[in-house]
Amino acid sequence: MSCCMIAIAHLPDKSSVADPLPVSMLKGVSNLLTPFLTHLFTSCFPASFKDSFLTLVLRKPGLDEASPSSYRPISNLSIISKLLHRLIVQQFVAYLNASRLLPATQSGVRRGHSTETAIIRVLSDLLDAVDHDDTAILVLLDLSAAFDTMGHRILLERLRVSLWRRQLSTGVVPLLPVCSSKCSDLVDVICSVPQGSVLGPILFIIYTTDFKSIISEHGLWLRQYADDSHYGSCRPLAVSTLSASNSTLIRPK
Repeated sequence: MSCCMIAIAHLPDKSSVADPLPVSMLKGVSNLLTPFLTHLFTSCFPASFKDSFLTLVLRKPGLDEASPSSYRPISNLSIISKLLHRLIVQQFVAYLNASRLLPATQSGVRRGHSTETAIIRVLSDLLDAVDHDDTAILVLLDLSAAFDTMGHRILLERLRVSLWRRQLSTGVVPLLPVCSSKCSDLVDVICSVPQGSVLGPILFIIYTTDFKSIISEHGLWLRQYADDSHYGSCRPLAVSTLSASNSTLIRPK
């Protein structure tokens, strides 16, 4: 059985309004469609695969429904596009692991890692700092709308450094926002990756790989889980230096 047929068999039974046929039907005729899909996937990345229907979901009850910032955009890609993304992720992650390009501090979207292992590692770091008479601190950073702020130019540069194909993210990504039963006009975006996509999380990890070196320059250790970051611990003599740096950063003009 080919990789494509295996990937089709593992697709979730959910369809998008952009799908030409239901997932159940796709699975039923996968043996007939696989040769054509394989030829398509190895030939090009169709522009239509970048289109998605954007559904706005209220972040939590009680928020102002008239404010756009109260909503989380969920992108619904076509099932064929998701199938290609799944195949790309399998090969891309295998390449990143074999080449050791994934940051060791990142626990998100990695086999053998979880929120539990991330918490255990942070706790171990703090206890180790105390045992060595270091100053133990814990700073939590949660990026707001992290996927929406990813610049395509920076992402392409990060992918180039990782020696990956540029075709997927070249140019703008058209999105078709959906609100209730009414559709807006087609809109081109110049940043972000679709939230809810298969590739989004791994692209975000590649996008933020330089974060570790920035934190390390200040003598702190870093732990990450997707877009959540934790850092702390330094030698006692470095406390005054860090405090002075922080005061310089926040001092008003």
